[in-house]
Amino acid sequence: MTVYLVGAGPGDPGLITCRGAELLGAAEVVVHDRLSAAELLSLAPAGAELIDVGKAPGHHRMTQEQICELLVERGRLGQSVVRLKGGDPFVFARGSEEAAALAEAGVDYQVVPGITSAVAVPAYGGIPVTQRFTSTSFTVVTGHEDPASGEGDVDWAAVSATGGTLVILMGVKRWPVIAQRLLEAGRHPDTPAAAVRWGTRPGQHTVRATLATLGDHRLESPSVIVVGPVAAERLNWFEGRPLFGRTVVVTRSRAQTSAFAHQLRLLGAEVIEAPTIEVGDPSDGGDALRAAIERIGSYRWLVFTSVNGVERTFAHIPDVRVLAGVQVAAVGTGTAEALATHRVVADLVPERFVAQSLADAFPPAPAEGGRVLLARAEVAGADLVSSLVAGGWTVDDVPAYRTGPVAVDPEVAARVAAADAVTFTSSTTVANLIDAVGRDAVPPVVATIGPVTSAAARRLGLAVTVEAEPHSIEGLTRALIGAFTVD
Repeated sequence: MTVYLVGAGPGDPGLITCRGAELLGAAEVVVHDRLSAAELLSLAPAGAELIDVGKAPGHHRMTQEQICELLVERGRLGQSVVRLKGGDPFVFARGSEEAAALAEAGVDYQVVPGITSAVAVPAYGGIPVTQRFTSTSFTVVTGHEDPASGEGDVDWAAVSATGGTLVILMGVKRWPVIAQRLLEAGRHPDTPAAAVRWGTRPGQHTVRATLATLGDHRLESPSVIVVGPVAAERLNWFEGRPLFGRTVVVTRSRAQTSAFAHQLRLLGAEVIEAPTIEVGDPSDGGDALRAAIERIGSYRWLVFTSVNGVERTFAHIPDVRVLAGVQVAAVGTGTAEALATHRVVADLVPERFVAQSLADAFPPAPAEGGRVLLARAEVAGADLVSSLVAGGWTVDDVPAYRTGPVAVDPEVAARVAAADAVTFTSSTTVANLIDAVGRDAVPPVVATIGPVTSAAARRLGLAVTVEAEPHSIEGLTRALIGAFTVD
């Protein structure tokens, strides 16, 4: 098999190349470093072995020699190995050393370039590395020089003389020395300079100053330092997003988290996925639902109160034409949209996305009566059924799925406690999160999807900050933005 040296990009998981993502999806072993985005590891197959060889300042899990030996060892075992490296493998990343070790050992390898932080991080910081009339070139140089070279072997006078923009990687520790060398080489003290830390990530932080004053600010690794007129630019597209700098906890089931979490990340949030419920088969294994579907023609109405109910039910419907003559009702736009994916348009969607609103909007049964199939969670309130029965209907309340609590990892629980906001999409998610982390660890901003969830949160002692309107994921997202918007 082959060892693939894959560039992970600078941090934003969306910046990995298509080829890199493809290889991760087929990897048996992933050897990754500290700068790799954790979300990228989820692209690997469930059974893949993940080996963290990340290096932090002053602490190395493995030496570079040990990493090379590991790659050779796994390559010789015939495994498909992805060596996931931050940025680009051949831009100050020691990928060439790993390639040389593999070549010397006779192990097949390939290099998959990545987007280098030298270009991407300034761009995310609103800084173009080139600009007409002010900077027609840029030079990339490492500030992390060989310790054996004493004062360093970079000719900073020559670097300065190239003009244009200077992009300095891994230069925080030596910045006072580097700045002095550039000043001695003739760079003006008022030359704009900027440092972008954790660039392309939700925790990105940009410091803008001058060559003479950047060192007066607290600089931390990992940062990309930019020196030149372009460093004064503030094309603030990334840090200006509405949820930038906010950490949001998502408590939906793992299967439902991805799209919502992705939307929040696009808006700038750091997302903590802490699913508190899991959705599984009902206690009878779905027998009652399958039996109801077999006699679906005997029902006048098919009623859904959630997306889960839709998905579980349609798993048993081979052809939507069996619904001919059956009207369909849905609580909430999300539920209606789930129906639409199966090419079914809901006949009834109440204005308010709660079960009682459906009961209020539901037509009375005809004189001869009629049957309603209600496909929902195994444990659910009785009010909806009571209201429909009061309207003359015969209701078959059939369990389509069952929800259960999910244990929250202690490390995730600690992150939840430090977050800015939490989103709840059901009463169960509220109760389960409090059981898992405690009421005092719930983030200060509480956003709920609707009045039922809000009521449950208040009963359990939480103050609800915002409630979605409409009561949907889209509405929840907008409510969350509103919670952090300052007039």
